[in-house]
Formats: sequence, structure tokens, C-alpha cells
Amino acid sequence: MADLLLGQVLSYTADPFHDGPAAARHEAHGAVLVDQGHIRDVGPADLLRKRHPQATVTDYGRALISAGFIDAHVHYPQTAIIASWGKRLIDWLNLYTFPEEMRFADPAYAEQIANRYLDLALAHGTTSMCSYATTHPASVDAFFAAARSRGLRAWAGKTCMDRNAPAGLCDTARSAYDDSKWLLNKWHGVDRLSYVITPRFSPTSTPEQLAALGALWSEYPDCLMQTHLSEQLDEIAWVRELFPQSRDYLDTYEAQGLLREGALYGHAIHLTAREKDRLREAGASLIHCPTSNTFIGSGLFDMTLAQTMRVGLATDTGGGSSFSMLHTMAAAYEVAQLRGQALHPSQLWYLATVGSARALHADDRIGNIAPGMEADLTVIDLASTHAIEQATRRADDIWQAIFPTIMLGDDRAIKAVWVGGKLR
Repeated sequence: MADLLLGQVLSYTADPFHDGPAAARHEAHGAVLVDQGHIRDVGPADLLRKRHPQATVTDYGRALISAGFIDAHVHYPQTAIIASWGKRLIDWLNLYTFPEEMRFADPAYAEQIANRYLDLALAHGTTSMCSYATTHPASVDAFFAAARSRGLRAWAGKTCMDRNAPAGLCDTARSAYDDSKWLLNKWHGVDRLSYVITPRFSPTSTPEQLAALGALWSEYPDCLMQTHLSEQLDEIAWVRELFPQSRDYLDTYEAQGLLREGALYGHAIHLTAREKDRLREAGASLIHCPTSNTFIGSGLFDMTLAQTMRVGLATDTGGGSSFSMLHTMAAAYEVAQLRGQALHPSQLWYLATVGSARALHADDRIGNIAPGMEADLTVIDLASTHAIEQATRRADDIWQAIFPTIMLGDDRAIKAVWVGGKLR
């Protein structure tokens, strides 16, 4: 039996970074027909009720039915250390990240944290995510098993490091290649799961390891590759010392076959003109992590890049300070304001849905509400608290109604989450 969901429906027909708010379509009294895991029909509620009289109706009233949020850069193993008092990036890794990731040598602990992370993500309306695991293959197994049991479309990969990390977390160029290939063949394409080749970042990989992963990517070109790029200035200086032969930070990846379409670069704050040009030419994706960038003092991402490049949005759990993509949108707005750019609510919502789907090369399947898309939906209460309700009541249009939830909303705003056509 098909399900007919009633409420306000928000979708996109174009890119608001090019076409402004008119890129979005708002149906004030709308409906979405869900059947066998996919969206089958969208339109005015009265029309769809007549067209599909046998469907089971769920009326969400004035709540907003949106595509589920997509978190394009996550470290699920850092779930337990979120909101730890920190300093700079390298201090954060040494004080918190590496000791916590050592615990994932225990498959039972990896399973526990994977389930905890995914439950928290779903509670905040996130229906897809792209995650780093640890260097332990069991950490990838735990994440994918937990995601599969929930029916999620999810991406993940074994984090590869062969230097500048504790011995218990280091692999080698050979084992990084072998483990990644084994996990890729085990999980890639199973149900809604995709493997991502995952060097952590250049400071923790030798050129030999980066080259091995570049070779693996050339063997499996339909996979994505994720890493970090130009997050902090002292990190960039460290890369310059470790790779004196490279023209810049991006070149440490480019020289080893890790730059092309399908590459996901987290942060990408302090880019040179050459790096911007090459990223654009290659068709790479940039992943903006605003709460992380402010929490550990990295810098302010240049959102004008979204006019010419694929840009996704991410919490960067747990360097990021929230599991909520609403909170992440709010932080993206504030970061852009500090750079003199006022992002429109249509652009913020786009980044958390279609934009992240485009960055992950999955916008033909998720991130929007249209016939044929997978039925991952988040239903948002636009009056979830007294503060939000009093602001929404004064709204003259849908964007004024949505913006208070972007700036003040949390998991209380999540009225319902549908994953693969099933109510979670």
C-alpha cells in the first residue's frame, strides 16, 4: 500500500546559487506519494488525494516535508568525544581523536558507537551521510552493518595513515591498499551502501601510501575518494615541510592520482588561486564544515565557490559541535556573514539536501523531492519551540517561516523521518 504524506512540500528545480529563491518550489498544501521505497508523485494535496484514493494518508498539517538531510563529511568514531574542550587541529587529533580511535580495535565498541551515531543522526533528520571510519577494518564493517540495518544510503571508508600517528593506528601503503580493496569488494554497492577510498590527510600518509590509494581509485573509478584539504594555516605549513617537492597542498594529492571528479575535500578554507582553478577543472567537490571550522578556529570558508563548484555541507562530527544539520546551516549562515555574504534560506536548505547530494554524485537518487527519487524524507515542525513559533507567526513567506528553524531549531523540530519509504 502506498503512503500519501500531506503538508507543506519543499523541492528544488534549479540551483539557488544561480537562480535565487525561485530555484525552489513550495507547495503550501502539498502531498508526496511514497511507494516501494521511492517517491511516485508530488503536487497539490487535493489533486493527489483524488489521484490516489487507495493510499494510506498521513497528514502532517503545516509541517514542512523536505528531502532528508545529507551530511557529507562525518567522523562517526568521534561521536563520543564531540564537544570536548580543544585547541587547534593537531592538538585535537593528539588529545582526543587518536586515543578514541584506538578503541575501535574492539569490534564490539565499534558496533556500539556506529549504532549510537546513526540513531543520533536520524533523530536530527539526517538520512544519508559520508563517514570516515578508523584504520581498523572492523570499524568499516560496524558502520556499514548498522547503516544497512536501518536501510540508509550511506558512504564510508577505512581511514588510512602510515605516519605521524600512534603505532596502534598506523597501517602501511600495502595494507592500506589491501584492506581498502577487500572492504570495497565486500560492501560497495550492497543495498544502499557505497565505499569511499579514504586517506585521512597528507600529513598522516607518505607519498607511497597516497600513490597506492590513487592506484586503487584508478581500478575502481566509480567510487568516491575523501580526504581533508587546507583546514588550518599551521597544517598547511606542516604539509609544506613534509612535501617540499609539491607546489601546494592540493598537489600532494594530485601528484598521486587523487584529484578528479568524485574527489571530496573537507574544509578547503585556505586555497590558493591555482588550487581553486585545478579543483574547478577537475570537477572535485568541496565539503563545508562550518561548526568545526569555528570550534577549532580554522577559518572562514568562501561560499562564493558554490557558484562554480560542487559544495556540500557537513557537521564534521565530532570536531564539529553538533549532530544537527539545522545547526550546521545556521553556522554556515554566520560564517558567510563574516565574509560579507548573506546566504538566503533557500541556499542554506539546498546545501543540506541537493548540494550535498551533488557533492556525493547522488543527486539523481537523493536530496530532492521528485518522482523517481528515493523516499528519504524529513518532516520539520516549523513551530517546535515558543521562540520559533512566535517568529514563524510573523512570516510573510515560506523563507521567513523556515529561517527561524534554521537559526534556532534542533532535534525537537524533527517531526518524522522516512528512510527508503519507511517511517523510522
